[in-house]
Amino acid sequence: MIKSFLAHPLTRGLDLDSPGTTALRRQVINEKPFLKKIYNEWYKDISEALPDGQGHVLEIGSGAGDLSERMPLITSDTFFCPNIQVALDGQHLPFLGGGLRGIVLVNVLHHLPKVRLFFKEATRCVAPGGVIIMVEPWVTNWSRIVYRWLHSEPFDPKMKTWEFASSGPLSGANGALPWIVFERDRDRFEEEFPEWRVREIKLGMPFRYLASGGISMRNLMPGWSYGLWSAFENFLHPIMDKLAMFAFIVLVRKRP
Repeated sequence: MIKSFLAHPLTRGLDLDSPGTTALRRQVINEKPFLKKIYNEWYKDISEALPDGQGHVLEIGSGAGDLSERMPLITSDTFFCPNIQVALDGQHLPFLGGGLRGIVLVNVLHHLPKVRLFFKEATRCVAPGGVIIMVEPWVTNWSRIVYRWLHSEPFDPKMKTWEFASSGPLSGANGALPWIVFERDRDRFEEEFPEWRVREIKLGMPFRYLASGGISMRNLMPGWSYGLWSAFENFLHPIMDKLAMFAFIVLVRKRP
């Protein structure tokens, strides 16, 4: 009942796996000042984390965002829609070995049902010194409550494997997957993919995304209050491991 009451009128009841829904999500982000500032902050972090040098940057799952308006990159999604240059499966990348300087995923990794295939492809496609940059949900005491009761996507921190049965490119998910791979099973990740070094896992945004209503819910706070919420979250930084809803994750492809 709570999710139904708070649902955004543009996206309520729509098929999550439809290209039309992805276009509407882009509209929602651009029309919600508070949410737009969150994406601007994520994009700033992404821009600063990308290494200099030759090679393309690929964004997987670009449909709802506008990162390509800020930096040159290859935009992609599982289907063609406005702003998309390449339709692809993130688990099978159509690029030559070593041809990418970086891969960017914003709320995408947890939708990949066989995430090992993605990391194998990224290992093949990203040149030494290149990066994978991700913004993903994270598991904490607080986020378990929010993602369970207010979010539409599956969220299962107890899932024993990294794989899950997918109902569709967006409807299929496990929001806990990034935490499972890079926190609970980090030793396993480092053993299976020794080509990668985890350079950064920055936890944050326990309340701002929720206050914005995200993509699927109505505005809960006005855009002018963003700075106040940001300052409040900075004050809570010492206990972010118990509160964070998101993680900014950077992996670096090791050099020989």
